[in-house]
Amino acid sequence: MEPVLVYVTAANTDAARRMARIVVEERLAACANILNGMTAIYRWNGALQEEHEAVLLLKTASDRQEALIARLRDLHEYEVPCIVAIPITAGNPDFLRWIEAETRGIEGLREIGVLKP
Repeated sequence: MEPVLVYVTAANTDAARRMARIVVEERLAACANILNGMTAIYRWNGALQEEHEAVLLLKTASDRQEALIARLRDLHEYEVPCIVAIPITAGNPDFLRWIEAETRGIEGLREIGVLKP
């Protein structure tokens, strides 16, 4: 499996935190980072908009990506939420293995040696 970074925008940190806790608890993502204070400028229904939002960054394994995106779409309050997946092509090998293990549960953690059999 290849690691993937999923970028999501949310109305605020509370909305981002709610989604993050659910998808990490369900092991669709290994971890989440929430960045507050992002400004989005976009066109919606023919008018230029400017809003303050939060960014949610999720790390997952490629075989969990579609399920994660589907779950985020269900959880998201926006009509057309920004949810995009970006392949991670390089990084700390230990961290990348950890992402894969965390999306698999106890057996995955045993496989990489975090938990003993």
